[in-house]
Amino acid sequence: MGAGTSPADRAAAADGPAAESDDAEVEAEAEAVEAPGGAADDTAANGRTGSHLAPAPAEGSATGRSREAASLTTDTARPEGGGRAAGGDAPAPARQWPLLAVLCTAAIGLLVVATDPFEEAFRIGTILIGVALIGGAVLRLVIPSVGMLAVRSRFTDLVTYGLLGVLIVMLSLMAQPKPWLDIPFLENAVHFTIR
Repeated sequence: MGAGTSPADRAAAADGPAAESDDAEVEAEAEAVEAPGGAADDTAANGRTGSHLAPAPAEGSATGRSREAASLTTDTARPEGGGRAAGGDAPAPARQWPLLAVLCTAAIGLLVVATDPFEEAFRIGTILIGVALIGGAVLRLVIPSVGMLAVRSRFTDLVTYGLLGVLIVMLSLMAQPKPWLDIPFLENAVHFTIR
């Protein structure tokens, strides 16, 4: 073996279990040198690599080896707060009660709109649908684990649920005939867009 051979080549040429441990040490050193921001420490600590790691540089590193391409991810990370709302031993409805509460409130609103059992049923039903979405935003804000009610990041869910809920409630309050809420500039905007 000449002086120009790398430690990895010397380890590969040797025989026995000692050579395998030397090869593993050389690989770990190469990854530690190449990984920016301590990613190699995280990889070594949890024993896996992910697609979030930077691709290997084209040139060799100081040890003469480049890091292998990262393996493909096999699953999707759960959104922040997407854990069960109740323990694993609880029945499925209890584990997903935040989502069920929002869906049941919206379903009651849809049922009121569809059956039209009383005067102003359309307005009351759509208000219930908007309140269901606003309730989903409040649950997403207050409760740390909301199960399948968590779809995206907490901030995105809050904005989506809250904005849609407020818009639905505002539009149902302004519905004709005899609106319960009169906001002139919104009414003018609606008339302008419908023309």
